[in-house]
Amino acid sequence: MRKTTALRVAAAATAALLTASACSSRRGQDAQDTAAGGACKGQQTTGITDKTIKLGGIYPLSGPASAYGTISKGVAAYFGHVNDKGGIDGRKVEFVVRDDGYQPPKAVEEARRLVEREKVFAVFQSLGTPSTAAVWDYLNQQKVPQPFVATGASVWGTDDKHPWTIGWQPNYVSEARVYAKYLKDARPHAKVAVLYQNDDFGKDLLGGFKQAVAGSGVKVVAAESYEVTDPSVSAQMTNLARSEADVLLDITTPKFGSQALAADAKNTGWNPLHIVNNVAASTAVLKPVGYKNVQGVVSATYFKDPADPKWAGDPEVKTYQEALHKYAPGSDPANQFNAYGWAVASSLHKALDAMKCPTREGLRDAVRNLKDVKVDMLLPGVTLSTGPDDAFPIETMQLMRFKGERWQLFGKPVDSREEFGPVAK
Repeated sequence: MRKTTALRVAAAATAALLTASACSSRRGQDAQDTAAGGACKGQQTTGITDKTIKLGGIYPLSGPASAYGTISKGVAAYFGHVNDKGGIDGRKVEFVVRDDGYQPPKAVEEARRLVEREKVFAVFQSLGTPSTAAVWDYLNQQKVPQPFVATGASVWGTDDKHPWTIGWQPNYVSEARVYAKYLKDARPHAKVAVLYQNDDFGKDLLGGFKQAVAGSGVKVVAAESYEVTDPSVSAQMTNLARSEADVLLDITTPKFGSQALAADAKNTGWNPLHIVNNVAASTAVLKPVGYKNVQGVVSATYFKDPADPKWAGDPEVKTYQEALHKYAPGSDPANQFNAYGWAVASSLHKALDAMKCPTREGLRDAVRNLKDVKVDMLLPGVTLSTGPDDAFPIETMQLMRFKGERWQLFGKPVDSREEFGPVAK
């Protein structure tokens, strides 16, 4: 798949900085790496010893996407819990979190800090398509693993030039396919209006949706974009309402997701089926709008919702809730972003356990060779699988509808690869 314009712009904006730092930093880092024995000899061991492993994460703790920042608390709670049990293969985890404010240049600065000053073993989780695009050239030049980035852009699984970077959550094309299948089955003649963020995130999901409904009776009749720096999306929602579409596909980040839901609720003359993408489906997004105003909204998920009574007796959910209370006091266990953090940290634990060598190369190879790995916070039927021709760990999602004060699952899990084939490169 060809990189989109925003990815190229992000890469160009940081190219000079990355090139200048890469060679000198690489030499200094290599000098510090110790050689392991046997087949692992000569591989990088920066950030990992027999007793410790140091990981870095880059999140928007401030700025327009700060609602995502709480993901780091779910991650930290998981590692705190694991450390209490002896660590990962006897290694205690140190998790260093940096704030990029959802600004790509700041993400580059923080990535360099983590690699060159903090000496982390891996940059686990960089959040957002723009920030991840800004740093992946640097991290791949440095041969630092960038596992399970917190963005569903399909490029993380289709690009062959960045073997040290891989996604985790269902890619946006796969997610779009789930909504397309739902509409083709339930509303085969739907007229769809789309609100989308004007970057790779929004365009990826919208493009995937259009491809998935091509040739069917489901038609996109209107589309409005917004910039992440915009104060609101009220004008876009007003324009979309004029389309008289009977479905609204809402491809937004949390702040704008709340605004779109609120605008939809206020417009009593327009009552479309509102589909909100997964990254804006947290109850933290819906609650400010008022639960009475979001009844019947549809989305899709792949991990357990700790607010759903269905999982009240689930051992993993109970462990998560207790650990979050202990290691991130004041954090809301019902916030799906916290549960996301727990699930992705647990997934990394599985990958670290699968390393043939306790090295950066070992982790790079492990995340690309996962075979139906079960993670207890993922929904039944959802596993981690990767291979030589598949760099998308999760491609199965299940639809959910908001009812009362929580999401309720419906239908069966949809494996988008099985339904539509692999995402094209």
